[in-house]
Amino acid sequence: MIQHVYERASAARGIAEVIVATDDERIVQAVEVFGGTVCMTSTRHRSGTERVAEVGGNLDVDVVVNLQGDEPMMDPGCIEAVIEPFRSDPSLMISTLKCSAEAEEISDPNVVKVVTDRNGNALYFSRSTIPHLRRQRPGKGEQAAVFKHVGIYAYRGAFLEILPDLSDCRLEEVEDLEQLRFLYNGYRIRVVPHEDHGVAVDTPEDLVRINELAVQGKLPGNRAE
Repeated sequence: MIQHVYERASAARGIAEVIVATDDERIVQAVEVFGGTVCMTSTRHRSGTERVAEVGGNLDVDVVVNLQGDEPMMDPGCIEAVIEPFRSDPSLMISTLKCSAEAEEISDPNVVKVVTDRNGNALYFSRSTIPHLRRQRPGKGEQAAVFKHVGIYAYRGAFLEILPDLSDCRLEEVEDLEQLRFLYNGYRIRVVPHEDHGVAVDTPEDLVRINELAVQGKLPGNRAE
């Protein structure tokens, strides 16, 4: 699976280098088998971003993308989309993606929801349904739209350098969402709409489905050269 993720990332336009950051020797060995670049990190990190910061903080790059290893169906276009806001906003430090939530996902706590302001910056992320659909109003369907967060981030390299010094956030602990620490400390998170993102492997059932697609040669995200 990690090889599929590596290949999706490598297919994105504008990516200079793909590095697997892990604290698991088994993943190191798997990446070395297919010839990928891998970096062993500390086992003390509380989140994926802290792990990325350990590696990315030592790189002379402007923007670093954090793509999780359980995203073998990630469209390379998602990586390109999450990078795009940095081209026009020099002060932006963080960006991520959102897409429309399906009916069965709206109340699912495993699906993170996000609401944004008029400029596309995150107001809040939650495992609860936000906005709360108290009642549907005729002709106001757009106001009641629920969006789910797609767990890919891009960070300005300068942000990764200061990440370890950010104040802890009680909301992060309650929701178990690291991005709330960024909002709590006053950093904008640009949330880009992007519907074609694939399915993450969050359950054993997801893994079975992905394996079946791989055997059939139907994993999406391949881009013709």
